Amino acid sequence: MVSGSHMTTVYLNGEFVPRERALVSVDDRGFVFGDGIYEGLRSVDGRLFEWQAHADRMVDGLLGLRIDFGAGRVAEFPAICDRLLRDNDLTTGDAFLYLQVTRGVAPRVHAFPPPGTPPGVYVSATRLTPRRDLQQSGARAITHDDLRWMRCDWKTINLVGSVLARQAAVDAGAFEAIMHRDGVVTEGASSTIIAVIDGVLRTHPLGHRILPSVTRKVVLTCAAERKLTVREDAVTLDELRRADEVFLCGTANDVTPLVVVDGKPVGSGVPGPITNALGDALNARLRSHR
Repeated sequence: MVSGSHMTTVYLNGEFVPRERALVSVDDRGFVFGDGIYEGLRSVDGRLFEWQAHADRMVDGLLGLRIDFGAGRVAEFPAICDRLLRDNDLTTGDAFLYLQVTRGVAPRVHAFPPPGTPPGVYVSATRLTPRRDLQQSGARAITHDDLRWMRCDWKTINLVGSVLARQAAVDAGAFEAIMHRDGVVTEGASSTIIAVIDGVLRTHPLGHRILPSVTRKVVLTCAAERKLTVREDAVTLDELRRADEVFLCGTANDVTPLVVVDGKPVGSGVPGPITNALGDALNARLRSHR
């Protein structure tokens, strides 16, 4: 869970300012078009977790959207994050950093603004309180049509498909929505979905239909280190319903077991041994990444 109660300072377009004074133009293309890229990353005791993987993904998204904000400028973000962590008293414990780059301020015309239009840059830091209760007892999920566009590998700020899916989960009293296209599971509204079927970890392969999740990469590395069998092979809804274990993973949610999907228990209805082992492994990696 991300909380903004301790946040007093943010970074906006070259300045560190109080949050209440961080005003965005109504002509910013992020506001009128959702024309931008963002990243969300974890810090533990003031240290950024897996920064380079996040940076690489952000650069890829910016290139994909053709926003003139190269790797050199992305490399400036750690110093900004460090300052925000200090200014907001977040150098101990867990925190969440939000980084956003839009195509900038310009008249509302669909085509790109003139070359040289300055991108809009925003960074915030908030306290992160992991949901240890759900990580221990498990969470509920629903399945939902994947309504998003076809380049989900770019982490764009236009998230209405994920918003609708997550709200459907909330309306159903669930924590997450497992999205699917034509009966094939893609990912969660804000997480990677991994199922354990006959002792094999299964998840959707990388490509245009899912985000190349940083936490997914770390969890699959942890699985390989433990000699668990992993197949990057998409799970169908029918396979999901007979899975022994299902869990989600993400920057803010770590490894969270899913014990009920669409009102029916997953496996025995309690977090399974593989999920628990990978949750412990990810937590150890987070705490040792200093």
